[in-house]
Amino acid sequence: MSADESDPSTPSPLSIALASVLDRARPKTSGAVASYIPELALEDPEQLGIALASVRGTVHEAGDSDARFTIQSVSKPFVFALTLEQLGLAHVTRHVGLEPSGEPFNAISLDEHTGRPLNPMINAGAIVTSSLVRGDRADDKFAVISAGLSAFAGRTLDVDEAVYASEQSTGDRNRALAYLARSAGTLASTAEVATTAYFRQCSLVVTARDLAIMAATLANGGVNPVTRERVVGEDAARWTTAVMTSCGMYDASGEWLVRVGLPAKSGVGGGIAALQPEQFGIGTFSPRLDPRGNSVRGIAVLEELSERHGLHMLEHRDPPLSPIDEISVGGAGSDREVAGDEVVAMLRGDLNFAAAEEVLARLMPLLESEGRLVLDFGAVTRVGGPAVRLLRWAVDASGRAPDGRPRVELRDPDGVLDVDLDD
Repeated sequence: MSADESDPSTPSPLSIALASVLDRARPKTSGAVASYIPELALEDPEQLGIALASVRGTVHEAGDSDARFTIQSVSKPFVFALTLEQLGLAHVTRHVGLEPSGEPFNAISLDEHTGRPLNPMINAGAIVTSSLVRGDRADDKFAVISAGLSAFAGRTLDVDEAVYASEQSTGDRNRALAYLARSAGTLASTAEVATTAYFRQCSLVVTARDLAIMAATLANGGVNPVTRERVVGEDAARWTTAVMTSCGMYDASGEWLVRVGLPAKSGVGGGIAALQPEQFGIGTFSPRLDPRGNSVRGIAVLEELSERHGLHMLEHRDPPLSPIDEISVGGAGSDREVAGDEVVAMLRGDLNFAAAEEVLARLMPLLESEGRLVLDFGAVTRVGGPAVRLLRWAVDASGRAPDGRPRVELRDPDGVLDVDLDD
């Protein structure tokens, strides 16, 4: 549910902040609506909207966030994620690479040695990705794509048939890319099947709100934060986000990463989807494009939002609160009888790899030659897999005290250490 739906007359503070960013970008009138697909040229160039969806499922909106437009190339990372979930990274990367092309979105970018398109965010790579989707016919593949993207958005997405017809009538360059990939042995279907599925995928109708929720699903490890449905696994979400970071804004990806610093994908329909892993997804819409095919106002909005609110994924942040809440020696402050040579540390919050490193680096030196260290997880809310491995290694490496008990004990009353590990 939108944060504003309970009382539309009182927008959330974040929606007000989003509207302020739109106001800063609104005077930018450079660029032009895409015209190489005739139907796209009919869009009102003044439309401007944004939505932000948190991984908790709250959605904040401003401007024309409910304006409908076709997803176009913003579909590419989501279809890539679906294909990764279906086939796995090793299989998919036999057909399409993961490297930035440094070239326009519709360039002929096939690796001279392997015949693979350089990445799945350019047209050649996206067409190959669509060809990998389950199904023999274009209709079969598109049914899988449509259902998957609808699950990302949390609602059923429809095709704009007029835009699809326009794509079909002007899509010879994309067909040429498909035939080149087919001749190189990387296309997994006929060129006609692949491009038909691809044209229909690009013609799905979305809003900025939809893009925000779709991006937030990737940010949430593949679980839609609104519907709570798992769409893809954590690995597929992470791999997709990585490719969006390096390749999502075409030949402007490097500059985007410096100025905005969020994994993102743009489309010639005027949309941009961006995300901050484990935090939120953002969708913007404004139809005027720069020469690289990216929304002029959309870029301005996200640059301003990132700069104003410190959203850059590489932003230096103050050290987090220490995971060590309290240390007692010889039982002081403890509700259990503790031997005099026993150090008890009460831990707190979420423990990731860095937090576990801090715990062990600060506390292991306190161990006396015959003493013990007890790590109490009673106030810990979550422990990541890498942290669990590090902590268990500390237990094994420390051995046992003279009385036979482990020198490092993990006291876990709520089972937060019961994490499934691959090894």
